[in-house]
Order: sequence, then structure tokens, then C-alpha cells
Amino acid sequence: MSNILDSINYPEDIRGLDTDGLKTLCGEIREYIVNCCSNNPGHLASSLGAVELIVGLHYVFDTPSDKIVFDVGHQAYAHKILTGRKEEFKKNRMADGLSGFPNRSESSYDVFGAGHASTSISAALGLARAAKLAGKSQKTIAMIGDGAMTGGLALEGLNNAGDSDEDILIVLNDNEMAIDGNRGALHSYLLSFTTDPAYNKIKTHIWNKLGSSRFRNWIQRKVRNTKASLVGKSGGDLFEAFGFRYFGPIDGNDIEEVVRTLRRLKGIKGPKILHTCTVKGKGYTPAEEDPTTWHAPGKFEPATGKRLSGPYKADRYQDVFGEVLRELARKDPKVVGITPAMATGSGMTAFAREFPDRFFDVGIAEEHAVTFAAGLAAGGMKPYCCIYSTFAQRAYDEIIHDVALQKLPVILCLDRAGLVGEDGATHQGVFDMSSMRGVPDTVIAAPKDEKELKDLLYKGLEVKEGPYIIRYPRGLGEGVEWREEEPSPVEIGKGEKLLNGEDVAILALGPVVHRAVEAAMRLEKEIGKRPSVYNMRFLKPFDTELMEEVAGAKAILTIEDGALKGGLFSEVSEYAASKGLKATVKGLGVPDRFISQAPVGEQRKNCGLDSESIFSELLELFKNN
Repeated sequence: MSNILDSINYPEDIRGLDTDGLKTLCGEIREYIVNCCSNNPGHLASSLGAVELIVGLHYVFDTPSDKIVFDVGHQAYAHKILTGRKEEFKKNRMADGLSGFPNRSESSYDVFGAGHASTSISAALGLARAAKLAGKSQKTIAMIGDGAMTGGLALEGLNNAGDSDEDILIVLNDNEMAIDGNRGALHSYLLSFTTDPAYNKIKTHIWNKLGSSRFRNWIQRKVRNTKASLVGKSGGDLFEAFGFRYFGPIDGNDIEEVVRTLRRLKGIKGPKILHTCTVKGKGYTPAEEDPTTWHAPGKFEPATGKRLSGPYKADRYQDVFGEVLRELARKDPKVVGITPAMATGSGMTAFAREFPDRFFDVGIAEEHAVTFAAGLAAGGMKPYCCIYSTFAQRAYDEIIHDVALQKLPVILCLDRAGLVGEDGATHQGVFDMSSMRGVPDTVIAAPKDEKELKDLLYKGLEVKEGPYIIRYPRGLGEGVEWREEEPSPVEIGKGEKLLNGEDVAILALGPVVHRAVEAAMRLEKEIGKRPSVYNMRFLKPFDTELMEEVAGAKAILTIEDGALKGGLFSEVSEYAASKGLKATVKGLGVPDRFISQAPVGEQRKNCGLDSESIFSELLELFKNN
């Protein structure tokens, strides 16, 4: 017996299905996602929970003429499968495969790219207004999760959209609220009544007859207040206050209810929001029972749910950060930890359990996280604010205006700095050094390994002025001992010499220091020449004393796991030019282009940051100098 999914290639293929067919299709899509992700890891639980919503949206609306904008995008796997990419989905997040997020270059159905949270409402509003200006008849839908709704950009979009007359529908995918508490006769009656076409036709007619008078505004306010009082326990009062017509909540995993409600809402004009409640990990028991772990579980056995991650040969940087932060908090009662909804990913769950009153998860709100940390610092606390490098881009103004300008001692720990692998271009943490280097009174540090990360975190206790930025990569460290080692004293702005050499000097920053040493030792073994190798440790303040020692080299090679423009290479080149150094300055780093998804080792090789590429560059430098 063939599966329904076998015959589905595009959304028009599902529009002839009846309710039973849609239910079967949703189950098959879930099974397909589980099987693909078991061998090719991705964002599993979020996508499993959103299947019925995505099927319902493509079933009811005329996509791609009607536009669906996904927020973040890690819940959009069913969308990719239904829009001509079913076979390609087997290579999701792989090199030369699909992006793990909606991507305009992939498909006409991906009307707006995503990867970071809270963008969908603003983008959908822009698409709706563009359609109106162009005279097009189009429905525009933004699908946003409850977590992304905490972001400031989502609220800005709500504020603007609610004050407009654009025909925009926001589907709020709420996978945290218990749906049973919002069910019942009154709720069902209100939902049926407020989505009824006859009721909405009469309502629109009445508003049009009343015109734009003050009396109409008064009547509408009274109606809104009455309705808000009825649905307020569902959260409707908030959205009604923003100017949206609120509907729901409905069971977002009931395809029959989803389709019925969307059909009714399709005929209602103006800004409106449908509140749906879904189960994260729906249909796959391990993911339903532990949605946090199964958000992105890695490889696993589909039948048993057994995760297949091998034994670590080293500790992950995030775990080093989490454990050292607990040590610091035990030593100093002023130490607090802050994260914008990344407690697990940043290694802070144990800290949260041990110090619940000193742990703050502020939701997906990076700007608030930084300014909140600044306020804590102004109040005498010692905040360690951990944000993924790619998301810290959103808090650039707050880092400058609220921390740096006031010289507040905020320790900013930028996790996932550098190349990040399969998450691809939206998540690469390569712009932090170049963007922050020009900010006055800022310290930018990059540890070469786990032990140095510990040292730099301890140094944070002594910081009197900020921002004090520590950037470290995703994944495993170098395997050096750090747990039993006492923290070593670190002088801010000072690097270290690791190897004595001749003619060529390597200035490296971050864990790539170890690749530089490997390449240098190999060079000595193969051609009898060895370059000097320096661990810069700090991009800012820049170690000018170390540069005076390097000044006599014939060639200088900088290596950094970040954007080549504006980072260490730029710093060294500027210094060499200002001092009139005759040395050739070459740089290895992330080139001036966005880096697509691939295993991080492959990305580093493509950027010339692996040991082999460094060795080849050294051979060329010694040959020409």
C-alpha cells in the first residue's frame, strides 16, 4: 500500500484530500521527518509540533501566491517537504544541500529567509503592504512561536501591524500552554461565533456605516473591552490591545479544527491573530517527553529513540563555561548569570539549579539581556551574560550605548563564536570581533583552549569597567586539562610566545592557535624551518609590545576564526603600516562572503583555517621570503 506522501510534491497536490487523508498525511510527514533527522540531525521537536499548522496553511491558502512567513524557521521542515523539496530534504543542513531554515534562494515558497527569532511579523507586514501598493490580491500569514513572541522585534511588529488595516494573519504556535485549560463550552462558542462569516459580514457592514466618527471609536472600544474580558484568560486581551482581532486558542495538532478555522479567517479582513496550542515533539514519544533535549538531538535510532552521540574526547566549551560560572558564583555572591533563552545550549542549567535567585533567562530578547546586565552591573552585581555570537549582533547598540559608554563591568560571553557548521549562514559567529573592535574601552578576548577560557572567566571577577568580551567556539575543546587546574593569572591585553622561530611569525587568536602550532612543527620536520608562533589571546587591547618583538620578521601570518576584514588581520596590517614595517602581512580567516551549511571541519578547510591550509601558506611564505 503506497503512502499519500509519495504522491505529494507541491501544495496543490494536498488540496484534493479529505480530512482523513490530511490526518494520514500529517502522520506520514512526521515519520519522514523522524527518519531523515535520525541519520541527518536537525531541529526535530519544533518541526514535529508544527506539522498540522503547516499542512493546514498550505491546504487553505493559495501558496506561493499567498505568502507564509516563518519565524526562526526551525519548525518549517514540513513546509520544505510539501514545497518540492521532499527528496532534497534528505540532505537538509548538509553541504550542497538544503538550508536548515527558509531560504529565498531555494524556493519561491520561501518568501522570506529566517534563522533568527521574532522577524516574521515585521516581514509579513512589509509583504502585505507591498502587495497593496502593487495592486495585488494576496493573503499574508506570519507563523511565529510563543518563544519568538518574547523578542522586542515581534512586539514592534505587532504595534505597527495592529495600527494598520493590512490583511495580515498571525498564527501563534504556542507549544507551552496546556490546552485543556482553555477548552470548554464558552471557549468553543466564542471561537465558532467570532469566526462565523455571517457575523463578520454584519460586523464589517456596521463599522463601515458608522464611518470614522468618534461614536464609532467609542463603540469599538466598548466591544473590544467586552470581548477582551471574555477571552482575557487566553491572552486575547493583549493582542486586542495591539489592535488585532484575536481568535483561539485552538488545538493546533487537530488538522480538522485547523482547516475549519483557517477557512473562516481567510475571509476576515484586517490584522488578526490565531492562537494555536501544539505539542512540541508531537507524534514521537521521546521528543514529547523531553522536548528540550529533542530540539536538536543529533543522530538517533528512530525505533527506540536511543541517541547515538559517541563519547566525547574533550569537554565542550559551553560546559567549561557553565561549570566555571558555578565556581565563580560560589566564591562571589555578586556573580549572576544571564541568558536569552539559551540556558541548555550555553551550559547554564546546573547554574540555574544551584543558584535560582542569581540566574536570569530573559527569553529571546538579546537587547534586553545586555541592558538588564548593565543595570545589574550599575547596581553592584557582577553579571556574566552569555549570548551566542550570531544573536549578540542584535544587541550591538546596547553593548555600545548601555555598557561601553558607561564603562559598566559586564562580562559578555559569546558562545558559538566562529564557524558553526550545519546551522549555516544565519548562525555563523564570525562578525563579533570586527564589529566590536572599534568600540572604545572594550576588551575582546579569545581563549586558545578550555584552560584559557577558565582563566579568562576568572579574570572577569577583577573587571572594574566593561564591556569585557570573551568569545569561544561551538563544540569540543582541545582536550587539555582544566578541571583540576588552578586558574592562571592573565594580564589584559597581553599575548604569549609559544614557539621560537625565524623569518616568519604567526599571530593566532583563539583555538586556531593549536592548528598553527601543528603546522609549524610539521614545517620544521619537513623543510627544517620553523616560524615563531604567538597566541595573541586578546584582539583588544592589542599587544603592541609583542608586535615590537615581531617587527623584525620578514613575513607575518595572522590566523583568526572570524571575519578577515576588521579583525586581527586588519589590526596587524594597520599597525604595520603605521610603523612602516617592511614585513609582508598575510591573513587567514573567514573571507568576505556568507558561509553556507557544512560540517565545521569542512568550513574551516574552505576558509583556510585547518592545519593543512596553514602549512601550505607557511610553505609559500618561506619560499617567497
